Amino acid sequence: MTQPRVCVLRAPGTNCDSETAFAFERCGAIAERVHLFRLLENPAVLKDYQILCLPGGFSYGDDIGAGVIFSQKLGGPLVEPLREMLSRDTLLLGVCNGFQVLLKAGLLPGGTQNWPPSGARDVTLTWNENGKYTALWVRLKNTAPHNAFLKGIDEIDLPIAHAEGRLAVRDPGVLSAWQKQGNVALCYVPKAGANGVRPTEAKLEYPENPNGSFANIAALSDASGRVLGLMPHPERFIDATQHPRWTRLGLTGDGDGLKVFQNAVDYFK
Repeated sequence: MTQPRVCVLRAPGTNCDSETAFAFERCGAIAERVHLFRLLENPAVLKDYQILCLPGGFSYGDDIGAGVIFSQKLGGPLVEPLREMLSRDTLLLGVCNGFQVLLKAGLLPGGTQNWPPSGARDVTLTWNENGKYTALWVRLKNTAPHNAFLKGIDEIDLPIAHAEGRLAVRDPGVLSAWQKQGNVALCYVPKAGANGVRPTEAKLEYPENPNGSFANIAALSDASGRVLGLMPHPERFIDATQHPRWTRLGLTGDGDGLKVFQNAVDYFK
C-alpha cells in the first residue's frame, strides 16, 4: 500500500487542523499541517502531496463572510499549482470552513473545470436560517456513492458547528443538473433515517436540517468524485465514545467519521 501524504492547509483562524491531521494519521497517512503563508511562498510544495485538506475553523475571523478571504488566497499564484495537483490522481477535502473556502473559490461543485470562475457565483454558503451559531448532531444520507471519501457509507451521524452553513442557490433548477452530475453528496435526513425517501424532495425543518440548506444539502462533490466539501465535522467523531449517546446506543470501536479518512487513505492502495 502506498502511504499517502496529506497537506492539512491552515490559515489564521483555523482551529481544527490538529484533529484533522490526527484522523488521517490514524488511518495510515502521513499528515502535515502546512500554513497558507508557507504555501504562498513556495506553491511547488503541493507536488509532495496526494491529498489536500482544508479543515474547519474561522479563517481570517470570518471577516466579510466565512471563508471569503481564504478563498481569495487560492487564486493568483496558487491557481496553476492547484490545477496541476488536481490533474493528478489526487483528493481534495474541505470540512466546514474548508467547504466554505472551496465553494467560494469556485472549486465546488465543478472542480477545476472552468476554474477560476468568472462572474457571480450561482451557489454560496451563508447564514443559518436561525441567524446564529449552531452546534448539534445530525443524521446524513450519502447521495454520491461514487465519491472517494464516501465509499461504503449509507447513513452516518456527525456533529455540526457553524453559523454560515446554509447552502443557498440563485436558481433552484440547478438541483436537477447537480443530481445528474453526482454533485449532491450528503443530505440531512430525519434522525430515524431516510427510510426510502429521496432526501432532497422535501425541505426538513430545524433541527433535522440545522441551517435551512437548500434541498437539505450538507455536502457537495465534483463529478469525478475526488473532491468533497461538507459542513459536518467527521474528525470530531472518530471514536464511538465521542457520540453523545454512545452508552445508550451501545456504540463501540470507531466513530462514523473515521470512515471518511480511511476511504481517502485506502484510495491509494
